[in-house]
Amino acid sequence: MSRRHHYRRRTKQDAHEIDVTTFLNLMVVLVPFLLITAVFSRLTIVELNVPSSAGGPTTKNDSFRPEVVVREAGFEITNGRSVIASIPKKDDEFDLGTLSDYIVELKQEYPEQEAASVLMEAAIPYEHLIQVMDTVRSLEWKPRSRASSNMSPCSPRSR
Repeated sequence: MSRRHHYRRRTKQDAHEIDVTTFLNLMVVLVPFLLITAVFSRLTIVELNVPSSAGGPTTKNDSFRPEVVVREAGFEITNGRSVIASIPKKDDEFDLGTLSDYIVELKQEYPEQEAASVLMEAAIPYEHLIQVMDTVRSLEWKPRSRASSNMSPCSPRSR
């Protein structure tokens, strides 16, 4: 008797069908969207060397490392120990052209140097930091001989 009862219970249940129509509709929309957005996204990595707060001893290999300090009054270019140039604002705007020219002159004077630091005061907007970083790292210059250069790296420029 128990077998008959088990057999009857099985036949009374209807087989359920899985409706995948909504899932397929989602995939039809989602897959092309993800493929299209993946093509337009681009990842850019900028290598940053942040100085440590410990301020350890400097090595002899880093005899000259330019630092651009963004201040409310303008730019200061230092060699890590003293200010070698000061570039004031022009018409209440940072003078990126003059900064670019001076960095090119420093690069001509020190062609083996590939590192520079960009520092800023706390009140300076982040947008200005990005503009200065782009100006310092994307310079084009033509190397020239040391004999033809009339610039002294430690003399402040008056601009």
